[in-house]
Amino acid sequence: MTRDLPPALIDRLSEILGPDALFTDPGERVAYGYDNSNHRSMPGAVALPVEAAQVRDIVLACRAHDCPIVARGRGTNTTGASVPSSGGLVIGFERMNRLLELNQADRLAVVQPGLLNGDLQRAAGTKGLFWPPDPTSSAYSSIGGNLGCNSGGPRAVKYGACRDNVLGLLAVTGAGQLIRCGGPTTKASAGYDFTRFIIGSEGTLALIVEATLLLRPLPPARQTLRALYSDVAAAASAVARLMAQPHTPSMLEFMDGDCVRLAREVGGAEIPEAGALLMIEADGDQSTLDAAMAALEKAASGPGLIALERARDADQREVLFAARKALSPALRTLAPGKINEDVVVPVSRIPDLVSGVQALAREFALTIVNFGHAGNGNLHVNILYRTDDAAEVARAESVLPRLFELTLSLGGTLSGEHGIGIDKRDYMARAHGAESLALMRAVKAQFDPDGILNPGKLLPASDAGE
Repeated sequence: MTRDLPPALIDRLSEILGPDALFTDPGERVAYGYDNSNHRSMPGAVALPVEAAQVRDIVLACRAHDCPIVARGRGTNTTGASVPSSGGLVIGFERMNRLLELNQADRLAVVQPGLLNGDLQRAAGTKGLFWPPDPTSSAYSSIGGNLGCNSGGPRAVKYGACRDNVLGLLAVTGAGQLIRCGGPTTKASAGYDFTRFIIGSEGTLALIVEATLLLRPLPPARQTLRALYSDVAAAASAVARLMAQPHTPSMLEFMDGDCVRLAREVGGAEIPEAGALLMIEADGDQSTLDAAMAALEKAASGPGLIALERARDADQREVLFAARKALSPALRTLAPGKINEDVVVPVSRIPDLVSGVQALAREFALTIVNFGHAGNGNLHVNILYRTDDAAEVARAESVLPRLFELTLSLGGTLSGEHGIGIDKRDYMARAHGAESLALMRAVKAQFDPDGILNPGKLLPASDAGE
C-alpha cells in the first residue's frame, strides 16, 4: 500500500534532514519497499538521518501527521518486518553507521544502528575482542536490525543472543521521547529493564539510535568436531546428550541429509554421505580444551553414529562452517520456492520436532530440509516448493499452521531469531494467551500512543482493529 505523505510533512522532513537525505522519487523509494521476505510495499518517502536528534524530530513530525514509520537496516529480515506495509515513511539507518567508542578496558562498544555486524567484528578483533551475535548475514546485516529481531547465530549456544550482549540503548519512542536504557556496566538492578524489552520488538516500541554492546575476549584456541549419523533422529538425540553435560560447546550446528549433500556439492566441503551431521566446536584456553573435547566426543557417541573426527586444522574448520553459512541460498538448487521458519523447542524435544517435521513432509508430499542452531533447540525448517505449481504452493502454505502447532505442543516458540514480522503475527494468539497479548498491546500503547511505529507487525490485530 502506498500512501503519499502530505506536503506539509514533506516540507518539515526536508527541514530536519537537509539536502539529499529525503527520497520522494519512486525510483529511489522502490529499494526500500522490500526485504528478504516475499512482501513488497512502496513507502511514501525515505528518510536517511545521521544523528539521534534528527530521528527524534522525524518521529515528532510524523506523529503530528499520523504517518506510519518503519525502521530499516539493510533489509535482510525474512518475515517482512522492515516492509512498509502501511505506506508512510521508511527511516533508513545506513548513514548512522559509526563506531562511536571501542573500550577495551570495559569490554564494550558504543555504536550507531547502521553499523554492519561484520565491520564491528573486524574492529573489535583488533583489540582481541568480539561481539557474540553472529547471524549468517553478519557481513551485510546491521546492528540495529540484529537488535530488532534479537539475532543470535551459531555462537548463541554459549554466549547468548543480542539480549544477552547489550548493556544499554538510546532510543526514540513513538511519542518522540529520546530515552536512555541501561548503561556501561555489566550488572544493574535499578528499575525495569527496558533494554531487553526493546530488543526483539521489531521497531514497534522505539527506534534504536545508539547501542552499548558487551564485547567478549577472543578465545585463544578453538577445536571442531564433525559427527556423522545414520539419520536425523540419531543426531537429534546426540544434541540432547551434548547439552546435558557440563562442557558447553561454543557452537553446535545441525544439518540433515539433504544439507549434507548441499554442503558437499555446493559448498565444497569434504563430507561423506550421511543421514545427518553435527558440527561441534569448543573454545577456550588450550590447557582446558582437550578435556572439553574429550567430553564432547563422549556425548556425541551413541546409537547411529557413523564417524566422529576432529578438524585437522583451522582451514578445514573454516571450510566446514563456510559450507554451513552457504546452505540457505544453496536450497534454491532443490526448489525455487522456500519458506524458512526458525522455530525453537527445548533441547530434549529436538528428536520429537525432527520426527514431526519428517511426518509433515510425507503427509504434504514436500521436501522439507532442516538445519540450524541445535544447541539452543533452534532449527531452521525450510519448506521447499515449485513456484509454478499452484497445488504445491498451497500445500507448502498449509504446512505452516501444523508446524507451529507441533512446535507449541512441544513447549516451543515461533521464532528464535528471525522475528514475527508480517508472516507469523496471526499465529501469535496461539503462542500467547489473551491476557499476555492484552498486556503487550498496553505496553505498545505506552511506548507508541498513536500506533505509528511499524504498524501491522508482530502483534495480531485485536477485535477493535490494530
